[in-house]
Amino acid sequence: MRRIRIGVLASGSGTNLESIIEACDRGEIDGDVAVVISNLPEAFALERAREHNIPAYSFPHKDVPREQHEADVIACLEQHQVDLVCLAGYLRMLTPVFINKYMGRIMNTHPALLPSFGGKGMHGLNVHQAVLDYGCKVSGCTIHFVTLEVDGGPIILQKSVPVQEGDTPETLQERILKEEHKLFPRAIQLFAQGKLKIEGRRVRILET
Repeated sequence: MRRIRIGVLASGSGTNLESIIEACDRGEIDGDVAVVISNLPEAFALERAREHNIPAYSFPHKDVPREQHEADVIACLEQHQVDLVCLAGYLRMLTPVFINKYMGRIMNTHPALLPSFGGKGMHGLNVHQAVLDYGCKVSGCTIHFVTLEVDGGPIILQKSVPVQEGDTPETLQERILKEEHKLFPRAIQLFAQGKLKIEGRRVRILET
């Protein structure tokens, strides 16, 4: 079976990127990270990529028309013949042009149990603060396909994490991140094995 080529888009430190790279190296993913792209030149995710000899590019979005910015990102992904795009803390809203081009081949990780605590502004510590403010007893993480609805794509995998007494956004984030680092590579491997079938809002995991 041909190994898939993965393109990772990240805006932050890149811990999810690191988990994907390490899973590839351990043979847990039948694929390799072919390129890492960020909209922020200072994103540590780019440094992580370079440490693993993975091509890394930044396309700063400031003062650049959104259409041009995305065209540059798409051209880079095409150049590296990417099969699957993974959003790993990528803090840019994607246009329909981008999403439709990679429909069914673009995944995102979200640090809550969607459809709760998703949508505009729900990223990073904002999510965990909202969970705590609501008094939830359980939170977790979701890996989903990206569609035109923000955080509304078909869910691939989810993992619940208990909210503990005395949790802060930071402590809850830390526990959920540990599960994200396992869940995202699992979802990517299911894609690599051809085991994911989208049927409307559902993602069926095939046994073949």
